[in-house]
Amino acid sequence: MKNLWRIFSKGIISENPILVLALSLCPALAVTSSVITSLTMGLTVTFVISLNNIVVSLTRTFVNPKVRVPVYITSIATIVTLAILVLQAYAPQLYKALGNYLSLVVVFAIILARAESFASKNRVFPSFLDGFGMGCGFTLAMVTIGAIREFFGSGSLLGIRILGSWYNAPLLFVMAPGAFIVIGYLVAATKSLNKKREERQKEREAA
Repeated sequence: MKNLWRIFSKGIISENPILVLALSLCPALAVTSSVITSLTMGLTVTFVISLNNIVVSLTRTFVNPKVRVPVYITSIATIVTLAILVLQAYAPQLYKALGNYLSLVVVFAIILARAESFASKNRVFPSFLDGFGMGCGFTLAMVTIGAIREFFGSGSLLGIRILGSWYNAPLLFVMAPGAFIVIGYLVAATKSLNKKREERQKEREAA
């Protein structure tokens, strides 16, 4: 049980896809101008990476290693298409807001990386936990970036006005440079947190 928890939790802080591994930064820059779009993209990636890890784990003994990458990409593309169709049917406004970035989920490095480095070598349930944990970490980072950018860039959260009309929102936060600045500070904070966690772990082991 402890090992399963470690597999799940590593993607949230210690190996966060955006804030530690620096993978799939494109959506972190492009669709994090609001919490809603950030959350939608995060949940979409979580769904895709979790389901793809299951598929890869189930088929790992049948796939020829020479063609494994095309097979993985085909699996990812199929799952992404399913997610896009669901959004088109039940959340058309969110689908329009995310636009072409949904299609780009197919080539997100974090999804293929987890399929190659973990799911292709492990059983189904651990592979699911790995994908789900990475997806949760991705979503957490996206929502945090989106909340900061929306609050300082628009004076609102979840589309609800927080700051009054007196607040003159700087355009920097709703533009790509603002996203870079926010991500930079969050990366620094995450590294500091991970360093403190490692120090506490060493102290416990020494005791």
